[in-house]
Amino acid sequence: MAIDEDSLLRSTPGSGSALDAGRRRAWLVLGLLLLLLVVNYADKAVVGLAGVEMKRDLGLSSSEFGLLTSAFFLPFVVGGVLGGALTRKFQARWLLFGIAVLWAVSLLPLTWQVGFGVVVASRVVLGFAEGPTTALAMYIAHSWFPAAKRALPSSVIVSGAALGPVIAAPALTWVITNHSWHMAFGALAAVGAFAAALWLFAGREGPEAVSSAHGAAASRLPDRLPLRKVFGTRTVIGIMVLFFVAYANTSVKVGWLPLYLREGLGYSAGTAGTLVSLPYLGGAVAVILIGWISGRMTKRGLSNRITRGVLGASLVLASGVATVAFAGMDAGPLQMALLVLGSSLNAAGFGATFAAISDVSPAGQRGVVLGVITAFYSLAGVIAPLMMGRLVDVGSDAAAGYGSGFLLLGVVMIVGAVAALVLVDPDRDAAKLAATPDP
Repeated sequence: MAIDEDSLLRSTPGSGSALDAGRRRAWLVLGLLLLLLVVNYADKAVVGLAGVEMKRDLGLSSSEFGLLTSAFFLPFVVGGVLGGALTRKFQARWLLFGIAVLWAVSLLPLTWQVGFGVVVASRVVLGFAEGPTTALAMYIAHSWFPAAKRALPSSVIVSGAALGPVIAAPALTWVITNHSWHMAFGALAAVGAFAAALWLFAGREGPEAVSSAHGAAASRLPDRLPLRKVFGTRTVIGIMVLFFVAYANTSVKVGWLPLYLREGLGYSAGTAGTLVSLPYLGGAVAVILIGWISGRMTKRGLSNRITRGVLGASLVLASGVATVAFAGMDAGPLQMALLVLGSSLNAAGFGATFAAISDVSPAGQRGVVLGVITAFYSLAGVIAPLMMGRLVDVGSDAAAGYGSGFLLLGVVMIVGAVAALVLVDPDRDAAKLAATPDP
């Protein structure tokens, strides 16, 4: 008789082997999702890693390079909304496989000598394909874990944003330096195709796809609500603001950090390729650690406002302070330490707060809510790289331009994090939504 995998996670406490099999499957799927996010962020980071060479070969100014970086994020917004909506019509498993295949295809044209227009077009297609990825991955991850245990899986998914460049930066820098930036894109296309094949073989949604969120009030959320009610809650507004400023930091780091290290601070290509991994490595460790701490805090009875609101916003606030501090410093160990600290805290705050989305999202609309939130904060990826490129061009020199850009970024992060500290309270808003009748 065939074994229903969904029943494995719903088995009675006495069926230990079934529960163990269900848990193993859940962590296997989470591992595959992490792999896809690693590839996803390696695809994002490659333009920054090859930035100096691409600017030279294509004759680009810093403003034009900022436009190239932003060209990725604009369709990212559209893809995020579309991907969230499609979860209501198609299995997330197949959606994720399809967009992973499209990643690989979009990178292939850049393996040859091409002009600026082709590079922009390739990044537009890649941005559209990668737009839904984080939302879909989070949706699937949450479907394998009960709501009270989603903080750590959420952080694992977010850690892919850090692990991708950690793994890719030294390897891709070597390929770019010793061969060409075209070959780096070809290598990523091959890795993307392999990851898509693995997901097709073993990936799927879990039995918690229609489960409710954590907490007495949240557990009574209707399956569907008017979306204006959901997006009108202070918690969702606060999350969107927090994620916007946090993602501004992420997008600037992805697009500009390697160039900042080389053009702004004067490091060599090889040294920059090594140093650029440090903020991402710190972020990966911090995301997992804070996710575990958040889960332990929830288990000990602390409110979701503390474990998913105050914790996440405080980390982003501290990241903003660190960003302001290193913006005016010269290159050196202290400056690099603050840069790594700021990046790590920002990633950890992002991961800690992500689980709060499920607390205030009706189960039947969770994919849509995740998609819209992802699309909104992705707008920061359109704006922030453009602003950085413009400030570098108008600065008295590259170092001054980068300093102004990071100073502005840090101030914006501080303001957004303070707003989130005031607004985010999942338990309060879940109780209000639970009292709303079905539409």
